[in-house]
Formats: sequence, C-alpha cells, structure tokens
Amino acid sequence: MKYAAKRVNDIHAPSFSDLAASKTSYTRRTGQQVIDFSVGSSNIPPCKEVKEAIAKAALADENYQYTLQPSSAVLKAVQDWYAQRYGVELAEEEIFPLKGSQEALSHLPMALLDPGDLMLIPDPCYPIYRTAPLLAGAETYFMPMRKENDYLIDFDEIPEEIAKKAKLMLVSYPSNPTGAVAGDDFYEKLIDFATRNEILIIHDNAYSELIFNGEPGRSFLSYPGAKEIGVELNSFSKSYSMGGARMAVLVGNADLVAPYSKLMNTIDFQSFGPVHAGAIAALTRSGDFVRQVREEYKRRAEFLIDQFARAGWKIDPVKATMFVWAPIPDQYADSSEFMNVLLEKAGVLTNPGTSFGKEGERFVRLALVRSDEEVAEAARRIAQSGLFA
Repeated sequence: MKYAAKRVNDIHAPSFSDLAASKTSYTRRTGQQVIDFSVGSSNIPPCKEVKEAIAKAALADENYQYTLQPSSAVLKAVQDWYAQRYGVELAEEEIFPLKGSQEALSHLPMALLDPGDLMLIPDPCYPIYRTAPLLAGAETYFMPMRKENDYLIDFDEIPEEIAKKAKLMLVSYPSNPTGAVAGDDFYEKLIDFATRNEILIIHDNAYSELIFNGEPGRSFLSYPGAKEIGVELNSFSKSYSMGGARMAVLVGNADLVAPYSKLMNTIDFQSFGPVHAGAIAALTRSGDFVRQVREEYKRRAEFLIDQFARAGWKIDPVKATMFVWAPIPDQYADSSEFMNVLLEKAGVLTNPGTSFGKEGERFVRLALVRSDEEVAEAARRIAQSGLFA
C-alpha cells in the first residue's frame, strides 16, 4: 500500500532529523560524543527583557484563548522598528506576523503561485526554498551563486525566456549558507530586472543584523521600487535569539501580504500571545543586545577559522551570518561523502553543501553554535584524523 504522497517522496534534501540520526548512530557505535555544527540553532539566550516579557504574558489567562488577529501593539512595534532601523514606512496591512520565517517560506508559493508557474531560486540556498514551490506544484529554475562572483546572482545568466516566464523570485542576502553580502548595486539591478520582467520578489532578510564589516544591513524595501514588486521576511530567531519562540514578520506590498494572510488565517491562528509580547520587548527594550550578538558571532567565526587552519583546514573569512561555508578536500566526490568521512574519523558533524543545492557540492556548512572548548576539541580531532594532511 502507498502511504506517502508524491510531493513528500519528492523531498530529497537531508533533514535536520536525518543529521541527528547520523549523530546518534555514531555515538552508539563509538561511545564518543559528536561535536555538532550541523544545525543553526543559537545557543545565545535572549536578553532578560524578552524572557521577562514572555514569562509575564504567559501568566495572563487571556493569552490562552485563540489569537485571531495580531495586536495593534505588535504591529506598531514593527512599524516603528522598520522606520527607525531601515527608514521604511509600513501600513498595518503591509505587516503579517509569522511563527518564524520558515512558515512563510513554506507557504508563500502556495499563496502566490498556481501549478505550473515558474519560481526562480538561488543555488545554494536554505533547503525549504527548493521544497516549497514543489509542494505548491510550481516549476523551479536555479540561479547559481558562485565563489568567483562573490556568491551574487548574475541576472545576465538567466535566459530571456526564463525571465519572461518567471512569476516569483526568492533572494536572500546576507546569504545562508554562503555568508555573502549584497550591496546597493546588486539590489538596484535586482529591482530593475524584476520590474522589467514582471517578477515578484520575496526577500529573506534573516541576517541583516549579522554583518561583520561594521556597516548596517539594509532592508530590500528601503530601495526605490522594491515595495511595488515584493515582500520581505525578517526573523527574530538570529538577531534576538528567539529561535525556539518562533517569531518573524512578513512585510511589504499589501497585495502580496493579503493572499498570504488569507491562506494562513484559514490554516491556523496567530502565534501564542506571550511570543508577541517578547517580540515587542525585543524591538523596544533590548538595548544593545543585537550588537552583542553580532560581535559574538564574528568572534566565534574568527576563532573557528583560526583553530581549523591550525588543523590544516583553510577557510575564507566570514562576512556575515552565523555560519561558515567551508571548502572540502579535492579527493572527495562531494560534500555528502566528506561529511560522512569527517563524522566517522573525527566525530565532527557538519551540514553537507549538497543539502543546499548543486552549487554546494564542494562545501560544508558549519553553524557557529559550539563553545570555544568544543571548537578547539573539534580542531584537535580533525588534525588527528589526517584528513587535511
């Protein structure tokens, strides 16, 4: 008997649960704990203002009823923050709170595309970018992001017939997994390309607070013409360390927010009220917490790269995000093979670049979520394994 739908069987990217299973299997066989860099779940706790706001709100009886609409308080906090941080004015109908950006990344293609419509996807990319349009019955075209081009999409490489057919494009800078950062020139080209070809844009802006060169990240919506053609996702998971609380926002063109709102209000309700209380505290009372988080990830990236270099693994400096995009040795067929060998010989678990697309075959991603002691121990094991001798 057939149990799974074809759309589920068509999901080929290794999930985080698959990586966890590999980790458990290794520990059972060897008795040694795995040093796990595979999942980008921050181990930096939220600031006390956020935790206190969530805890206080969790004691209020009214927060245990269904939340049918976002409160005016959370909408105003987002409006004020976007105006102050990015110089972007948002109307209430241009904002929809989310249970994390992955909620929208999973469902936006369903809200905006019909079966057979074409969506442009970066490669490499966060895995849900590839999976969501397939679940919606849409077609996909992958836009390669290569090291020699600083991992920026080259719009001139997109065939004219593809550009004319495409309805939706997903873009994300700073980029997970590469850590690449896009400048003003890129966004101006993006908006021009999308406008000329009548393509809608989803900009995943999860890491705008985690840029390490001292320049503040910008919003896609801060560029002229952007709001006419697109929306942006902004996450509380990384900047405010609220990953487990699941909070993000979809903002931008009201005509794109509306169908998404209609879909999600049919599927589900709004987030647990205390999460919204925590979000308001994050945006209004967290002080210099974001700066501290950014500096800590920068320090962690530099420490890991230095330690791994001592073990023979040469990795380029990181520009942004909470990840390191590391090349694999030439003798391995692809990053999945290398990941398995690294786990078996060193007890170090990474996320293979093949999880993020064809352009990730020669890389693995390491999340900056381990202590200095664990990083140093991982480097010691890697050196002892001889993989980079």
